[in-house]
Amino acid sequence: MITPSPSLLLFCLTVSLLLLLLPLPSHCADPDPLQDLCVADLSASISANNFPCKPLSEVTSDDFVFDGLRKQANFTDPFGVTVTTGNVLSFPGLNTLGIAMNRVDIEPGGINPPHSHPRASEIGIVIEGKILAGIVTTQNVYYSKVLTAGQVFVIPRGLVHFQLNVGPKKALTFTAFNSHLPGSTVLPLNLFAAAPSIPVEVLTKTFLVDEDAINNIKAKFVF
Repeated sequence: MITPSPSLLLFCLTVSLLLLLLPLPSHCADPDPLQDLCVADLSASISANNFPCKPLSEVTSDDFVFDGLRKQANFTDPFGVTVTTGNVLSFPGLNTLGIAMNRVDIEPGGINPPHSHPRASEIGIVIEGKILAGIVTTQNVYYSKVLTAGQVFVIPRGLVHFQLNVGPKKALTFTAFNSHLPGSTVLPLNLFAAAPSIPVEVLTKTFLVDEDAINNIKAKFVF
């Protein structure tokens, strides 16, 4: 019988302790929910990425139903697009569930301009019309496809993307997200309609144009 040396025993004990104490990526997972539901209390401040839960005694069936996506909103956007959001701010029952949905109506010739969602990937389906859907990667590679009713598209989290109506009639898509508040960074509005305004000098140097060009663009975003 071979007796292991003290140094070998110490080595084996150390490795065993490290395996127990260090987190293994293959075994990591989000904790299971500790409650059935957490309807958002929108009167409270958001905390730790979620709203506090409304007391169960105040929860009603209406908290789990949202009819805001049933009909198109009025077109008032200069881009010819109306985005109706179904996130936790309009649908409190989504709180902590990590899901949301939008309705996107685009007039003929209109565009859902280049934007990104910093907190979610997106999947969408075309219901009516014909759109050109495009994305740009962080390596400045552009992918696009003309889509018609029934086709589905996906947008990886954080990538800049757009939808352009290239058909003769209104286009309608529904999009879903893996966040209850995905956020939206609309590039032209961020750059030319921020409040307070981004200094004109920053924009002229960024786009290599003069002040008149920048001011002409900014004037189009005075709502």
